[in-house]
Amino acid sequence: MIYRNHNLGELRKNNIGEKVILSGWVATKRDLGGLTFVDLRDREGITQIIFDTDVASQEVVDKAQKLKTESVIRIEGEVRERYSKNPNIPTGEIEVFATSIDVLNSCDTLPFQMTDEGLSENIRLKYRYLDLRREQMINNLKKRHRMIMSIRNYMDEKGFLDVDTPLLTKSTPEGARDFLVPSRTNGGQFYALPQSPQLFKQLLMIAGVEKYFQIAKCFRDEDLRADRQPEFTQLDIEMSFVELEDVITEIEGLAKRVFKQVTGQEANYDFPRMEWKDAMDRFGSDKPDTRFGVELKDISEIVANCGFKAFSSTIADGGIVKAIVAPQVADKFSRKILDDYQEYVKRYFGAKGLAYIKLTKDGINSPIAKFLTEEEIKAIIEKVEANEGDVILIVADKVKVVHAALGALRLRIGKELNLYDKNEFKFLWVVHFPMFEYDEEEQRYKAEHHPFTSIMEEDMPRFFEGDMDIRTNTYDLVLNGNEIGGGSIRIHNPQVQEKVFEKLGLTQEQAREKFGFFIDAFKYGAPPHGGLAFGIDRWLMVMLGENSIRDVIPFPKTNKGQCLMTEAPNIVEKEQLDELFIVSTFKKEK
Repeated sequence: MIYRNHNLGELRKNNIGEKVILSGWVATKRDLGGLTFVDLRDREGITQIIFDTDVASQEVVDKAQKLKTESVIRIEGEVRERYSKNPNIPTGEIEVFATSIDVLNSCDTLPFQMTDEGLSENIRLKYRYLDLRREQMINNLKKRHRMIMSIRNYMDEKGFLDVDTPLLTKSTPEGARDFLVPSRTNGGQFYALPQSPQLFKQLLMIAGVEKYFQIAKCFRDEDLRADRQPEFTQLDIEMSFVELEDVITEIEGLAKRVFKQVTGQEANYDFPRMEWKDAMDRFGSDKPDTRFGVELKDISEIVANCGFKAFSSTIADGGIVKAIVAPQVADKFSRKILDDYQEYVKRYFGAKGLAYIKLTKDGINSPIAKFLTEEEIKAIIEKVEANEGDVILIVADKVKVVHAALGALRLRIGKELNLYDKNEFKFLWVVHFPMFEYDEEEQRYKAEHHPFTSIMEEDMPRFFEGDMDIRTNTYDLVLNGNEIGGGSIRIHNPQVQEKVFEKLGLTQEQAREKFGFFIDAFKYGAPPHGGLAFGIDRWLMVMLGENSIRDVIPFPKTNKGQCLMTEAPNIVEKEQLDELFIVSTFKKEK
């Protein structure tokens, strides 16, 4: 049986008079005046099919009248000019009068209608195979395919080799928790699923591959949110004999190619660059959205000796005071809205509070005004460049808290006040991240990116003297406030690598236990090398303007890491655990 000789999005006026065979899903069915109209759908589009007793037998028409939505059918018929044109679809000038019908698979009662708006995400994920039939979702899959093909073509043109790396590997501390896989044949021992192919791609450079890429599956056992999944797809890239400029040039070309393929728009400009320190100082974020202003302004000097103790005591304790300006909302920002903002920065970022100064047409409106002199208020207004109608929002705290709180509040205000064009795209390189960050909870230093990042040449002397405030040859590519890719020039000197491990608190024994094979490889001729990894899912999400990464992944997990469709993860049989020398201590809640 021939199921089709055309897809359902390709018939046009020039096909009128042709005999065709079509197959697809019944999107809608209408019975009007003795005729049955079916919108037949496949992934390429919709074609209207008409069942009429003047053309088809009564048996064929009766079958059509009994069709259920989403049933799969095959029809034969003749293409005719459509009486009532539909300009909203490419096939809107034709229709097909059916002469035969085969019901290939009838559909049961649907758990939801395919045209339903506002479906809960849980329902969509439970019946993902139905959700993926919707036009938005199938279009997202097509865009994902084109994106991947564009990447592969570009990398091939540039001389990169596509090389697979293992999924069962060694557990090493790279930040998030590992997903562990018990080994049946090596009792009590575990593999880890890779958080990234980082070590292997560097080993490939030592092996002489020189230019490597891979579309890799990666796994991280971390708390989830709208732009994170426990398993995700990464474009992994590494190059030998390169410096930062070489990598940025190569990657910009790739990003522009992919951007045009997915969005149809050109990015004909050199992506601007911003130092990590400037990004944090001005935007409170290492991935600033530069589509709008509302930058953070430091007013610490102005209020260092003011009468408002929340400010002056914070500065005395080594903290800072910064402010942002919400433009032209003095008459709109009620006490309720401001209280909500205060609760937001306190609950999610640990800020002590949020002060405000409204610049109304009647003058200054602020609960902290009585603690400040006129000169101090005037200096604050000048420093933050506020005007009548604006609201100044102020946070005083530790540097990290101030940046996190005001950085997030800035993004929220930008979105709520429509301060940027949602259809605009702005790329940005953020460069020279610090090598180390101090973890307050664990009371120790950690690697800001990862421990294989090379140190800027001018900071090397201070690094060996024991200074921890060290900059690196790092670069993150940011698009509309989302980090879509990040990388660095790597350490290729084994002595420097061992010193980094030492500063991270790893003894020589611990370093050898975790990375011995890696350190040894560097003794056999490691070239200078660097690379970058793109998060395919997040990158695509931003370009398509989707709100959740789950809308660009075929079969994603929930925020709890569950697959509602397959009901994974699940409890396994005791016999399976026994084979793996594992005892489960989990107790079900009663």
